[in-house]
Amino acid sequence: MTKDKPLILVTNDDGIASPGIHAAARALAPLGEVVLVAPREQNSSTGRSHPLTTDGLIEEVECCLDVGSFKAYAVGGTPAQCVLNALFKILPRKPDLAISGINYGENFGTGITISGTVGAALEAASFRIPTIAASLQLQNIDDFDKHDPDIDFSVAGYFTHKFAKMLLETQMPDGVDLLKLEVPVQATVDTPWRMTRLSRHMYYVPYFDSNISWQEKGRIGFKVNVTKEDVTPDSDIYAVVYDHQVSITPLTIDMTAPIDIQGWEQRLRQNGYSS
Repeated sequence: MTKDKPLILVTNDDGIASPGIHAAARALAPLGEVVLVAPREQNSSTGRSHPLTTDGLIEEVECCLDVGSFKAYAVGGTPAQCVLNALFKILPRKPDLAISGINYGENFGTGITISGTVGAALEAASFRIPTIAASLQLQNIDDFDKHDPDIDFSVAGYFTHKFAKMLLETQMPDGVDLLKLEVPVQATVDTPWRMTRLSRHMYYVPYFDSNISWQEKGRIGFKVNVTKEDVTPDSDIYAVVYDHQVSITPLTIDMTAPIDIQGWEQRLRQNGYSS
């Protein structure tokens, strides 16, 4: 690996065999030296978890795309664990950029901490690596775990390249740790993009079959639940679902509520809640 080219780590939660991560590598190849480190198996909805049950095995795999051969590694672990393995075992140095995706399916609103795509991006961003979590909206969200080869990631790859190039050439503002990129299902390279806020709406709501007894296998699933009135025009959901525009949401790892902390503490103490 050369030092004169940017080193780009690419990971995901759909697994090393996902066409989405291959599309990301293909799109990012002109920008630098791309290395793929991704879960051996499907790991959607694992968030930023580091379970003790994963085996941590690392296997170098072939990943030869139409633009050349990439270094690629399958890891027995979650997306966040893949990032750690990349940083501490696989890569020769800290990467200049990390990309998580391109994910099968959109990651919106209050559910983003469930997403393994966002979880891997948070892990990379915690090491002060410029990071993008990239996702492609699906026509049918039930297809998110099927690696459907008919899904076209080329436009999502175009926008992943666009904002990856931006991060390599410019610095993010203070207080921004990563970007969340959402590409509409019918987007083209001419689709407008805009900065958005994270919606407070629960886009994926839990559901289960009440006819299945507790003694039978039957995991709680999720389905999309949103109307135009549920979300604000400046949100990620509104931009993609209703305006059909590409959404870029700047995120921060600092989850502290944006309030006057000292002022609230003082009011609580004045009301008798002192230590």
